[in-house]
Amino acid sequence: MTRPILYSFRRCPYAMRARLALAVSGLECRLREVVLRDKPAAMLEVSPKGTVPVLVLENGEVIEESFEVMQHALGRHDPENWLDPEDGTLDDMLALIEVCDGPFKHNLDRYKYTTRYEGEDSNQHRAEGLRFLEQLNERLKTREQLFGARVSLADMAIMPFVRQFANADREWFDAQPLEALQRWLKGHLESARFRAVMPKFKQWQPGDNEPVFPQA
Repeated sequence: MTRPILYSFRRCPYAMRARLALAVSGLECRLREVVLRDKPAAMLEVSPKGTVPVLVLENGEVIEESFEVMQHALGRHDPENWLDPEDGTLDDMLALIEVCDGPFKHNLDRYKYTTRYEGEDSNQHRAEGLRFLEQLNERLKTREQLFGARVSLADMAIMPFVRQFANADREWFDAQPLEALQRWLKGHLESARFRAVMPKFKQWQPGDNEPVFPQA
């Protein structure tokens, strides 16, 4: 292979953050857009767990966790110093991301996908998720991004999940006293970087041409 293969799904927040890191690193991939209800056999063969993103490297190595894709891409090239935050340390960022990927994602799923979790109180999970958003809002009252004036790994790893939480009930989210967080989220969603990783691609089928990602 001349380029890695990236299995992705446009709306998945895990796939979003992987694409953001790949885009900033400039690591070109052969994009295979997946429809989650019709997963390609080629993807399941290399990653039986069946979730996106999946990155298959030129040597056949498979990276099947979104955060590991981010680390791989930035480890090869980190032109904007996402791994070296302006405020705090890499360990500080990893700790905040761990809360996002753990307790916050647990509450987000049970708030957004109520029918999947019988007996769960969606309002309670929304309230618990809100506590994490309030922590982010407090950070953003004194800085443009989560760890300083410039974007870092934490912003791009966490933002897609804040987006998903906000979109579960946008009217409710917009009514919360989270002005700094809302400003931060709006800025990222309207950024050229985010738009560049969100174009629509048709479902990949074996034999199809594979667009290069990121696109020039």
